[in-house]
Amino acid sequence: MAEHTTIKSSDEEFKREYFYRNSEAEENREEENRAVIRIQSWFRACKVRAYLSHLHKKAVIIQKIWRGFAARARFRQMVKAAYFIMKMNFYEEMAVRIQRRWRGFFVRKYIHDFYARKKYLEGLLINNELMRRELDEIQDFQEKEREHLKMVKEQTAKIYQAHRLHHLMSTKQTDNLTKNHLR
Repeated sequence: MAEHTTIKSSDEEFKREYFYRNSEAEENREEENRAVIRIQSWFRACKVRAYLSHLHKKAVIIQKIWRGFAARARFRQMVKAAYFIMKMNFYEEMAVRIQRRWRGFFVRKYIHDFYARKKYLEGLLINNELMRRELDEIQDFQEKEREHLKMVKEQTAKIYQAHRLHHLMSTKQTDNLTKNHLR
């Protein structure tokens, strides 16, 4: 029986030990449960952060590729626009050169033809000379006519005067005077 008591006491001790350890485990279980939850949340957060970091790196790669593509496309467009502007400026300059040459040719050929102008000026000089001679002849003729009219007027005045004063002269003198003036 002693064994039995020892067993019973050891059984009691075992029960107490079991109960003590279970209560201790129960007390620690909540703490362990919180620790496990904390470890799990930390691990899950690490996984999510790693996944987000992975996604962020991939997004950066996609953005880098897209921005490079867009910048190259924009640069190509700018080069095309600059080339088009340069080409249009060149064509405009060539058009201006062609217009300048054509206008110079046209003006020299039809508007300011040197030989035609020279011929025109020579003809104008000849016409002016002829006109000047004609005007000089007309002026000489008019001067002679004025002198003739003046002489006729003077003679008429003298004859009129002689007729008015004929009673003062003899008939012979009046006839001689009339003959001299008529010559």
